Amino acid sequence: MPNPRLAGRYAKSLMDLAIEKGQLDTVYKDMLLLNDLCNNNRELVTVLKSPVIKPEKKEKILDAITKDKVSVITTSFNKLLTQKGREFYLPEIITAFIQQFKDYKGIYIVKLTTAMPVSEELKNTIVKKIQADTQMKQVELVTEVKEDIIGGFILEVGNEIVDASVAFDLNNVRKQFANNDFIYRIR
Repeated sequence: MPNPRLAGRYAKSLMDLAIEKGQLDTVYKDMLLLNDLCNNNRELVTVLKSPVIKPEKKEKILDAITKDKVSVITTSFNKLLTQKGREFYLPEIITAFIQQFKDYKGIYIVKLTTAMPVSEELKNTIVKKIQADTQMKQVELVTEVKEDIIGGFILEVGNEIVDASVAFDLNNVRKQFANNDFIYRIR
């Protein structure tokens, strides 16, 4: 069962320790590696969430996977999680840490959805335009391709969405026809 409060607290504790030790960027890279491992290896997540497998065994598995790949702080943190029986929440803690790191560094995530893949040149142009028109100086552009938007784009920045897709426009026209907005009424 997801527990965002617990994940946020553990992520904050790890972040505070990393800042104190001057290894925030190193721990961030470790979290990106662990995030990749969790996203690409469902078996690892299943093992971490299994109540049948003993915490000592989970700790050994995590050590074997991350040996010489992560910092001492991250290794110690993983051991702490398994000793406290919180390894179940590792993927959630990793996600919370990555988000807190980006908030701390002032990195904004902008999502661009298009019908076809976009070039690197266009991505760079969009990032520069966002930086010029807003106070967002560090922008991380995430792209997604969805053919069902037909054309145009959808740009998401935080809670704001700019939908300039053809599918959105067609849906608006469909609503207008359904409401009979084009029928002239005499009265």
